[in-house]
Order: sequence, then C-alpha cells, then structure tokens
Amino acid sequence: MMIHPSYKEMMEAVNADSEDDTTPIVSSRYSIVMATAKRARQIVSGDEVQIEEEEGRKPLSTAVQEIYRGGVHILPGEKKSE
Repeated sequence: MMIHPSYKEMMEAVNADSEDDTTPIVSSRYSIVMATAKRARQIVSGDEVQIEEEEGRKPLSTAVQEIYRGGVHILPGEKKSE
C-alpha cells in the first residue's frame, strides 16, 4: 500500500523552505514523523487547521497534508552547545 505523500516527498517539501541550501531542515524520516505527530497533537488540542478541512479526515492525515502543502512549517532546531 502506497501512502501519499511519501516520506521522500515530505522531506523535499519541508527542505524547500530552507534558507541555506546546504543544511536541510529535516534529514531523516524520524524528523518528519516527530513533526507530524506533534502537529496532530496540536490539532487534537484545538489548534486551528491551516488547510481546508475535509469531513472525516483524522488529525494525523490533516497534519501530514498541512506540512506537505506548506500550511505549517517545521523550524530548524537549535544546535546544542557543550
């Protein structure tokens, strides 16, 4: 079963927003999964949906579409200093 968008497509969409072409915002599937799960929790908690809502769409599916379509942006993490 294919899911759409794929992890690769999600990563490309998110990294297209990167100001610095050499440093991607996300570099792994794990990052996409964590960002999407966090956004889905925000939607469940009552945050406003940033794309057109469809009847019966679950919060996780909504979060995936928001991130993929650019309705929500993943911010690059701050580098930890020692």
